Amino acid sequence: MRSSGLLVALAAGVTVLGATPAAAQQPPTLSANPNVGAPGSAFKVAWTGVWFDPDCRNYAMRIVWDGKTVVGSGTGTGRGTGSGSATVPTGATAGSHSVTIQAVSCAASLPRQPVTFTVRIPPTTTTTPPPTTQPPVTNPPVTNPPVTNPPVTRPPVTTTTTTAPTTTTTTSAPPSSSDTPSSTDPFGSSGDGVLVLDKENIQPGDDLTASGTGCPKGASVTLKSLGQDVGRATANDNGDFTAPVKFANIEPGRHKVRAECGITLVGNVDVTLSSSSGGTSSTLVVLLFFLLIGAAMLRRQFAGLRR
Repeated sequence: MRSSGLLVALAAGVTVLGATPAAAQQPPTLSANPNVGAPGSAFKVAWTGVWFDPDCRNYAMRIVWDGKTVVGSGTGTGRGTGSGSATVPTGATAGSHSVTIQAVSCAASLPRQPVTFTVRIPPTTTTTPPPTTQPPVTNPPVTNPPVTNPPVTRPPVTTTTTTAPTTTTTTSAPPSSSDTPSSTDPFGSSGDGVLVLDKENIQPGDDLTASGTGCPKGASVTLKSLGQDVGRATANDNGDFTAPVKFANIEPGRHKVRAECGITLVGNVDVTLSSSSGGTSSTLVVLLFFLLIGAAMLRRQFAGLRR
């Protein structure tokens, strides 16, 4: 019985390895073109080796600047490749910054190393206008004409009083469209901080790591889920932290992981159960049933021979 179970498991493993494409075994990579620019400039992002969950139908990606600001979006393909467009934040400081990608709605094998983008501030150019030259002013000679006083004739005085009707016109201007607030943020990011989980779908016992930004310098970070502590860390001088997440008891479904460090950051993870153990148990029950039937038939045959 044990030998048969091992042969079945080895055959299933060979089938899975044969079905996996060779490109899926390559590590995911990320690139930016160009990777140097000024604040407000545009650049392209491309990736390879990024494979989505087989049931995924939405390959949308968001492009994240320094792990917390969404600066663009893109789309992947079923072949592990994809690209997107992004814009350098207008308030970006000079120096090196990290650019990463995040899947919008499906689990994916994302690159572990971000791509580096270097921001360069162009020098300020001051233009001095040329001096203004006023032409010389020439005053022509003034000639006064002779003054002639005509005779004065006074017409008769006629007084007429006319009362005009009064018309009042009231004009109401339509309300300005600028009074209505609008929102242009497609992902609802507040910009205060971000909590990123390295996996969007796990099984009980799998490793899970949380990375966050936006905490106060040197703050103690407590990770919680389902009312229990699942990890601890300390924020560095930039307010960033990384910590493993350990669940004591967890059930299948979507669970929220909260990081508390003076502010609260929230991330989601889906927990699923593997169906391999159920199939093995069913096989053992069927084998045991046939063994019992065989033993009963042998007993009947031996009993007939004794008679």
